[in-house]
Amino acid sequence: MLIRLLPFLSRSSSTLLCPRGGELIDEQKRLSVPLMQCSNNILYPKEDRANKVLLYACRKCEHQEVADSNCVYRNVVDHDAGELTQVLSEDVASDPTLPRTKSVRCAACGHGEAVFFQATTRGEDGMTLFFVCCNPSCGHRWRD
Repeated sequence: MLIRLLPFLSRSSSTLLCPRGGELIDEQKRLSVPLMQCSNNILYPKEDRANKVLLYACRKCEHQEVADSNCVYRNVVDHDAGELTQVLSEDVASDPTLPRTKSVRCAACGHGEAVFFQATTRGEDGMTLFFVCCNPSCGHRWRD
């Protein structure tokens, strides 16, 4: 039988099901977890300080296993290019490390100077060029 890990369970701790007679799932396959018919207990990360080893231990019984990896939690955040431009603060126009151009006009205010940068986008576009208006009262963002 397969279940999906609940979001609060996967965010709060890295857990596995007690494998008595079964196999532990690897790090990449944690979205679907096999339930063992014997106990359905969850294994939690535990440190063996004497041997300096990471273990997974059941809190209901004495079952312990050596962890395959030292990673007990992984948080992967993927941002698309639209989100990246939203995250930028208003100070980006005054950032002296970013390149500037006077060859574009802001569609919102008509100002003739903009800061630009490249970001990777999903799909066929590959790299996309983003512009931010340098007018302090505008701050309009657009892509080329």
